[in-house]
Amino acid sequence: MAEAAATETTATAHKAWDDRWQSETGRADWLDPDPDVAAVVPQLQSRNCSTLLDLGCGVGRHACYLASRGFAVHAVDASPSGLNFAAAEAARHGFQISFREGLMTDLPYDEGTFDYVLSFNVIYHGDGSVVARAISEIHRVLKPGGLFQGTMLSKRNANFGVGTEIAPGTFVVSNAGDGDKDHPHFYCNAAELVGLFEDFELLSLADREHGSPASYHWHLLAERV
Repeated sequence: MAEAAATETTATAHKAWDDRWQSETGRADWLDPDPDVAAVVPQLQSRNCSTLLDLGCGVGRHACYLASRGFAVHAVDASPSGLNFAAAEAARHGFQISFREGLMTDLPYDEGTFDYVLSFNVIYHGDGSVVARAISEIHRVLKPGGLFQGTMLSKRNANFGVGTEIAPGTFVVSNAGDGDKDHPHFYCNAAELVGLFEDFELLSLADREHGSPASYHWHLLAERV
């Protein structure tokens, strides 16, 4: 009960994104797949991955891209407006994608369902306990040897330390203006990230800027063990 209450308190950013996905302007920067996702496709093919999950699919940019490459794609998000837009885009292109509404801390899938889980700019929305729970859920729904690809916020990010620290490494910026930063964001260094992913074998890890100076995010590819 305490864990559920903590999750409800800090895993709230999807509410801001649900508002954002309702407008064309809010969706504009989130329509094209990230090059990192395109780059992993040959590895997915060489591993004979077939069943994929886009966790936190938003408006469907990665789910639709992966479906266009011939994979069986499932997609989950806590935002109804994002899911509605993503489903409409999939239908427009003739992609058979299974969309479901759900939380990253309680994924609506059976154990060992997927060969690959993608979660791009998603699982750091919460405090450390929320992040750990989301990672545990990713591990649960992956098949042994399955791949996880995702991003985490780095402590080199310019927003680390800005606002109110509500839990270790977790900050809220009240009245930030974009809606998202009003909700908890968790930042970690390399050692902390490795600890969070102790049940995975890290295959690659890089701390890179995201489009603007000092917007550092960890990019990782990991194998479930």
